[in-house]
Amino acid sequence: MRAQGTAKELSSGLKKYQVQDSAAEERERLILEHLSQVRLIARRIHERLPESVNLDDLISTGTIGLIAAIDRFDPRHNVKLKTYAEYKIRGAILDSLRGLDWAPRQQRKRSKQIEMAISAAEQRLHRAPTEEEIAQQLKLTLEEYHEWLVDIRGVNLGSLEAASPDDAGRSLLKYISDDEENWPSHLLERSELQRLLADAIEKMPSTERTVISLYYHEELTLREISKVVNLHESRVSQLKSQAILRLRTYMQKRWPMEKGA
Repeated sequence: MRAQGTAKELSSGLKKYQVQDSAAEERERLILEHLSQVRLIARRIHERLPESVNLDDLISTGTIGLIAAIDRFDPRHNVKLKTYAEYKIRGAILDSLRGLDWAPRQQRKRSKQIEMAISAAEQRLHRAPTEEEIAQQLKLTLEEYHEWLVDIRGVNLGSLEAASPDDAGRSLLKYISDDEENWPSHLLERSELQRLLADAIEKMPSTERTVISLYYHEELTLREISKVVNLHESRVSQLKSQAILRLRTYMQKRWPMEKGA
């Protein structure tokens, strides 16, 4: 009897080991499968940051976010792993950047000054101001204004571009398929937000509109976009920064945003 019991215990232990081994292999497979997603997200965030920020560090941090996503993923929530992983990867990278406090106070100040200049010029002209008009509002030459746009790149990470992992109430997961998502109030809110964003983008100069569309909708890198619009990559970066500030200015007037967002 004891021998039979031992045999059953060994068989049960072997099956348990096989299940665990299989789960470990599947986990490793999913990590390897989504590493390219980590590199893509890290590169896209890195190209908006000062050169002092190391790309490999962002990839490492993003990989930790990916592993956390895979370990915590529950398909019963009707959310795709790729979508959930993107949220966790971005969140991990952005959280690490906030901890570094990489954006100097002057950059944040300049970003706010540009927003105010866009708002003032728009109110005065009753249309979207040109770069020259924004520069004039700031009492800068066009060249100086372009330098400002280069200087502030990345300051607005997490604002309009990605949900903040600290902002649980407005995380990306809130806008992914869910029973609560189909509430009439939520559908109306999303519809109104989409309408406002579409209206803001429509009012942009055509080149900025193209850059925004290629970057966010087609998910091209700045280098790829530069080839499409036949502009230098640094110029595309300036136009993207300016377009984001236009969006922020437009939405802050028409959509309730949290203080400090």
